[in-house]
Amino acid sequence: MAILAAIVGLAGGFGAIGFRYLIGFFQTVSYGSAGNLLELALSTPWYFRVCIPALGGLVVGPVVYFLAREAKGHGVPEVMEAVTLRSGIIRKRVVFIKCIVSAVCIGTGGSVGREGPIVQIGSAIGSSIGQVLRVSADRIRTLVGCGAAAGIAATFNAPIAGSMFALEIILGDFGLATFSPIVISSVAATAVSRHFLGDSPAFIVPAYQLISAWELPLYVILGFFCALVAVAFTTALYRAEDIFDKLRMPEHLKAVLGGLILGVMGLLFPHILGVGYPAIDLCLMQKLSWWVLFLLVVFKILSTSVTLGSGGSGGIFAPSLFLGAMAGGFFGTAVHHIFPEVTASPGAYSIVGMGAVVSGTTHGPLSAILILFEMTGDYKIILPLMIACIVGCLASGQILKDSIYTLKLARRGVNIKAGKEVSVLRSISVKDVMNPEVETIPENITLGKLAEKISRSKHNSFPVVNKDGHLTGVLTFFDYHDVVFDEHLKDVVVAREVATTTVVTVSADDNLYNAMEKIALKDFSILPVVSPNNPSLLLGVLNRRDIFSAYNKAVIKKAIFPE
Repeated sequence: MAILAAIVGLAGGFGAIGFRYLIGFFQTVSYGSAGNLLELALSTPWYFRVCIPALGGLVVGPVVYFLAREAKGHGVPEVMEAVTLRSGIIRKRVVFIKCIVSAVCIGTGGSVGREGPIVQIGSAIGSSIGQVLRVSADRIRTLVGCGAAAGIAATFNAPIAGSMFALEIILGDFGLATFSPIVISSVAATAVSRHFLGDSPAFIVPAYQLISAWELPLYVILGFFCALVAVAFTTALYRAEDIFDKLRMPEHLKAVLGGLILGVMGLLFPHILGVGYPAIDLCLMQKLSWWVLFLLVVFKILSTSVTLGSGGSGGIFAPSLFLGAMAGGFFGTAVHHIFPEVTASPGAYSIVGMGAVVSGTTHGPLSAILILFEMTGDYKIILPLMIACIVGCLASGQILKDSIYTLKLARRGVNIKAGKEVSVLRSISVKDVMNPEVETIPENITLGKLAEKISRSKHNSFPVVNKDGHLTGVLTFFDYHDVVFDEHLKDVVVAREVATTTVVTVSADDNLYNAMEKIALKDFSILPVVSPNNPSLLLGVLNRRDIFSAYNKAVIKKAIFPE
């Protein structure tokens, strides 16, 4: 695993570098240079500024629609879904399709980030290597996490943050068997990144110091403010997706409409085009006025929502950083104007705001703290950063229980929060746990004989079968307890007349997660197991104790003998 993790890290690092060069290529084709997109957009004629994002959508929409639907959007939820529900299996073509469509989208001015695509690309590389070598499902999941860590580490020159992102958000597993390969992969990817891009922080930040202890309560308030921005961003993103889904036009052409809308917004504020790092630099250097900062928060939420909602491809990490910088700068300008003697410059609040909004959108405070710390290389911001990130995460979680990643899955009916429990239960088949020795009740047995049978049995619930042995009902304690010892009915009433005939069953080929959902539906004591080919053919029974026992054994086995 150490060797495989290093290979995935190197491949993910080169993938991240190659992806950045690919973005530069498409930006050169679109705007004439791979340099500062804000400056290029300002020097571009207005009609080109409107049309270029639309042309990008004309390429992205059909490629995503016809070749790889999972390349649409910001990518990380698809990785989380693959890890939880598909044993880490990601289609190999995703590496290439995601590279192309995200690079085209960003290079033509799409208001998205490159981090989400790089995470998905790195994860797909890890999954593909695992599939080719036919390693176990747990190891494929770990390699997917290695790829995600490599992508973040190479993008931000942040190996610790890359590791934490994979562990906290992608895998949700801090076990040593998972942690070690991910750290190796993250380090390998960072070495590749530093070879090509140098060893320097992603942002050059102004000198910072905590002026007074009175600032700490202000950073708490900043955390709440950034939580509101994060919730607004998350809500707007999926509201835009719903609006575009309802539009009566070809699915693969909706990205063109989104590009046109983005181009019009770019006429007013070209800062929102592309990844947005040039605008973040201006904010950190305090070269934007307070009202521009506020409007950029609004327009960035709208532009990113339109880009992704219409079918574009790109990440939400850079937009979250952008929103945090602008929201923090706006807040910092206000408090510095009111309390000039006890507050730092607005640039300091911009830095902390970046982490707080990322924490609020992703619900990953540890990743947010470490990424901002490593991106800036300044330990002095760590106290206010920790406060604001934790407050931002807690407050946004109270308003909106799902993160910007898990909400996309929740809308599809996927409960990613169940995490490892779901993975374990889904990995166990019903036929491996069920009790094939079933104590059944003939449907024509009288209550008198039923009372005798129950008194000799260790069970209190029984499947009811007909003369051919086919399931016709279930007899539980609540069905018979009022009548079974009634002397007047013992030779008159038969079992099928008091049994529950609307039976909830589970197939022998099903998994324990689905069985658990059914058995918890109405607090059933037993669940009849039937043949996949014949729903009335009884093969066995399953109860809660069987499920819990199988789950506990699987968890203990994983703890003692990690794959």
